[in-house]
Amino acid sequence: MLLQIEKLTKSFGGLTAVNQVDANIEKGKITAVIGPNGAGKSTFFNLISGFHQPTSGHISFQGEDITTLPVEKVARLGIGRTFQTTHLFEQQTIMDNVLIGHRLRTKSGLFDAIFKTKREKREQKQCKEKAEEVLSFVGLLHAAYTSVSSITQEEKKRVAIALALATDPEIVLLDEPAAGVNPDETDGLVQLIRKMVSHGKTVCLIEHKMPMIMSLADHIIVLNHGEKIAEGTPEEIQLNKNVIEAYLGGDAHVSA
Repeated sequence: MLLQIEKLTKSFGGLTAVNQVDANIEKGKITAVIGPNGAGKSTFFNLISGFHQPTSGHISFQGEDITTLPVEKVARLGIGRTFQTTHLFEQQTIMDNVLIGHRLRTKSGLFDAIFKTKREKREQKQCKEKAEEVLSFVGLLHAAYTSVSSITQEEKKRVAIALALATDPEIVLLDEPAAGVNPDETDGLVQLIRKMVSHGKTVCLIEHKMPMIMSLADHIIVLNHGEKIAEGTPEEIQLNKNVIEAYLGGDAHVSA
């Protein structure tokens, strides 16, 4: 398994947002994490990616214990992610936003930047080449020098994915990649996610659009009130009584 999670728990004061969750994410597969609003899905992602430290439990990535590692070290090991709300520099160009991603892999410091050393120039070139590569991959190279403030929500989603890909991740965590986009755009993002996997990436995503998840995911993990209540194939999840009950009265439908 690429990622192994054991009894993962996170409490905020008296609230337990994630409670004793076990999960495995297989390399080269698409794993979906679903559940009603407030189920603990984003907190689960924040724990995996190092934004939060767990109260208890263990996280192992490619056999290495990453449970207490800070976010930058987790990212360097190969876990990239996007956020439910796109965190982009709106007044900068798409290229400027994506250039930041590969800086994670460079070694230049303040001295190199001030004195424009050979290493700084070499790494600047590497970052630009990587940015062009990932922007081509997500279909936005033609708009590389367009301001982020002037592009569509769907394009911002693609920029966020490009930024994650620029860090050279083994696995990409996508937090609601299709939120706020129309059905045609959703189909385009589905194709992009499949393309990522066909090029060797592993994808784990949170999403409320159930038809999308049921057609896309190899494996689904269901959270409710911070606990894992089910996991399995899309076919198994659609027939699971616990999952059906968790969604009753909610704003999402389990069936496709």
